[in-house]
Amino acid sequence: MTHTMTRRTWLERLAHVVPLAAAAPLFAQTKVPVEVYKDPGCGCCEKWVAHMNANGFAATVHNTSNVQPIKTRYKVPAALGSCHTAVVGGYVVEGHVPAADVKALLAKKPAGVIGVAIPGMPQSAPGMDLTPFQPYTVLSFDAAGKTATFAQHTRA
Repeated sequence: MTHTMTRRTWLERLAHVVPLAAAAPLFAQTKVPVEVYKDPGCGCCEKWVAHMNANGFAATVHNTSNVQPIKTRYKVPAALGSCHTAVVGGYVVEGHVPAADVKALLAKKPAGVIGVAIPGMPQSAPGMDLTPFQPYTVLSFDAAGKTATFAQHTRA
């Protein structure tokens, strides 16, 4: 027995599929753009960029041998300096801040905060990934350079 599909049956079935296909982009997660300013020869910065890209961000990298003007433009306090500076969602991200903390910053939008930072280059932060794990703290900062603890990482 051969079943032939009429045009009407075909259109009825198609009507159930098309709305799902049209809605598919709504369910796709859009990556958050992040601008990263780093030295072209810095391998740990490349690893941090890979970490961000793997965790819902779409990094655009700007290689520069002098990141200091970027830090000055975005009011990164000298004491919070690290090897790279990023800008995402209107906030500054200084150093190897985990993607989860950047997402938390974007979700919380804390009043007065212009960015988050991990001063220096903690060995256990994303992109450094050295063992054994060493605890580190992510700081938030305001335009006047005042800092507060944003997140603490005490284990891998």
